[in-house]
Amino acid sequence: MQITVNGETTDINESTTMTELVAQMGLSNRRLAVEYNGEILPRSSWEQTRLGSGDRIEIVHAIGGG
Repeated sequence: MQITVNGETTDINESTTMTELVAQMGLSNRRLAVEYNGEILPRSSWEQTRLGSGDRIEIVHAIGGG
């Protein structure tokens, strides 16, 4: 099935969770903000959030500096 991640169409398996998507992208254990279909998705709900065809995801990671 296809979803859009950061403006690019991506193929994923059905029933993929947000946690699995983040891991597949190599972004596990990073400070991230995830927008799921226009709403900020708290990290505590990533494991229960199953992605569906046509979903739009924006993922940004925090970069510290001084």
